[in-house]
Amino acid sequence: MNGELLTINKVLNNNVVITVDSVGNETVIIHKGIGFGKKQGAQIPVDNVEKVFILKDQKEQEQYKKLVPHLEENFIALMNDIIHHIQASVDGKLNEHIHIALTDHIAFVITRVQQGLTLKNPFLQETKTLYPKEYEIAKDVVAMINEHSNISLPEEEVGFIALHIHSSISYKSISEINQHSQLIHQLIFLIEKGLNVEIDREGLNYMRLVRHLRFTIERVKKGEIVEEPIKLKKVLQEEYPLCYNISWKVIKVMQQFLKQPVFEAEAVYLTIHLQRLSTKSE
Repeated sequence: MNGELLTINKVLNNNVVITVDSVGNETVIIHKGIGFGKKQGAQIPVDNVEKVFILKDQKEQEQYKKLVPHLEENFIALMNDIIHHIQASVDGKLNEHIHIALTDHIAFVITRVQQGLTLKNPFLQETKTLYPKEYEIAKDVVAMINEHSNISLPEEEVGFIALHIHSSISYKSISEINQHSQLIHQLIFLIEKGLNVEIDREGLNYMRLVRHLRFTIERVKKGEIVEEPIKLKKVLQEEYPLCYNISWKVIKVMQQFLKQPVFEAEAVYLTIHLQRLSTKSE
């Protein structure tokens, strides 16, 4: 904003105001007490205010304006602290959409838990393994919610909130992230069935496998070329035919799910992970 004063166009509540700049561009300003005692036409120097969030995207502004009337002011203040904590814990700027998506999610969660209703999170372990940093931040967020609302959120909610955090950091939609978690969950089941093993979800090999599958999916989505190691492929085919065949089944499922081609080299590198798993299970 370069020190420019913003003029209040409308006060939504003590913590949210709608402002316009000198050329008439509208923004939504979120900050504890920023609207207290303010009237239309008042000017505010946003650059000098700590823990302030500015929604510039028009679509996000409109969604947030619709959400605000359904929220208590002290809850908006809590969300300001929560999103500030998330922002301070990550590199780069968060996607503005987190103010709508995470605020709406947490408001609904608090109501649901107070009514004695909880949701199962089938991808909790995958989320914990795929996004460890986001998961740790989400634990802090849950602690803040519990203290504020005098409730006790289940661990499942740590996983859901971690996905929202990752969505905001990566600028990917929750649906896309959930699809990848679902695919990895499916592939792990296929591997366990093929090898006739039950992989320890807290073990190092599980973590390595899940992250390998994640990076494989990301390479496929980006269309990255992976060169095939011919000599290694022949050795693995001869020495570990079961693991190699399961790897190919995994690759075929991945291709069908992502609707994109997967390089044969991916089956070779996956075979190495599966061989380690099959050895550990013996």
